Amino acid sequence: MNSEKYIGLDVHQATISVAVLDHTGKLVMECVLETKAATILEFFAGLRGTLSVTFEEGTSAAWLYDLLKPHVARLVVCNPRKNALLKAGNKSDRIDARKLAELLRGSNLKSVYHGETGVRTLRELARSYITTTRDLTRVMSRLKAVYRSWAIPCAGRDVYYTRHRKEWLGKIKHAGVRRRAEHLYQHLDILKQLRQQVRRELLAESRKYQITSQLRQMPCIGPIRSALLVALIQLPIVFAPSGNCGPTADWPWRPGSAPNTAM
Repeated sequence: MNSEKYIGLDVHQATISVAVLDHTGKLVMECVLETKAATILEFFAGLRGTLSVTFEEGTSAAWLYDLLKPHVARLVVCNPRKNALLKAGNKSDRIDARKLAELLRGSNLKSVYHGETGVRTLRELARSYITTTRDLTRVMSRLKAVYRSWAIPCAGRDVYYTRHRKEWLGKIKHAGVRRRAEHLYQHLDILKQLRQQVRRELLAESRKYQITSQLRQMPCIGPIRSALLVALIQLPIVFAPSGNCGPTADWPWRPGSAPNTAM
């Protein structure tokens, strides 16, 4: 007797709509769960058979993947942009969960790669570095915009340097505008400090991966870029045209691992 079950999860911040189909496509269960680890695990512990689960890539996808992976036979995080069938017909959390289960049963889902947790710390540090760098760039642009709005030429980088700050602030005659520029300088100093701290932590973590030293031998790839490549790509095998989208024994990008010479 085929005991396989196909489970679609429509995930939201507070609740998860669940639809469970059997191997014939018959709906055997529908429910709404609270988005809490204990509640979700209790629900799956009560299911019998071979469990295949899917949900869409989103804010909670990484957390939910790590939570469910040890408890199910197959887990697919699908790309919502590729699920055209979800956009057709009526829309509701219950209907979306059922459609996801049906698409999983028919193998009609485009998956998003999850699964390599060995670079999780490096990946989070890389995200912090990128976010902080973008915030720093925005503050620098806002600071120049203040000077330009008062017809004060500010080409180059002198406007950002601490040693020239008093001179630049003196060019702003209006007290309120000058105070705003001072606030932006304070913001700039904080972000510069934070960026340096995140940069040090990112580089320290990246040294645990031998592949970063191999990447630095390529033109235009330095310590930061090699760390970001390992963190954001995770496993180069996910780009393989053969369809093999999982880690291999000869190329796991884990701390201390040696790179594959087929790179």
